Amino acid sequence: MTRLAGDPSVGRWLRFSLGFRLPPDNIDWVRHELTDAGWRGRTVLRHLAVILPICAIIATLLLTLLPASAWLAVAMVALILCGSVFTTAAYADDIRASRLRQHGLDVPDDPDLGRPSH
Repeated sequence: MTRLAGDPSVGRWLRFSLGFRLPPDNIDWVRHELTDAGWRGRTVLRHLAVILPICAIIATLLLTLLPASAWLAVAMVALILCGSVFTTAAYADDIRASRLRQHGLDVPDDPDLGRPSH
């Protein structure tokens, strides 16, 4: 796969995943990331990059500091993942609109939504 002009480094990609604004030299990549085909999947992928380390920390704490059984740690992580991924997927349009505005880009009109983007 070819790299786009303005592709961020791994560190900048992680910062973008956490919600920080990228510098202007990455604006073409941000536009591609949030408007081209597959943007919903990439939004969920960025969310997973943030939530999976948190789930690993929670599971480790449950198994080492508390007298919790393994099934409880697995159930807790599954509950966190299911809830957060569902919420991210459900609000992907609003997340995208917010991120586009954060970078000074126009929010596309989505007639499929039946309402203008926020």
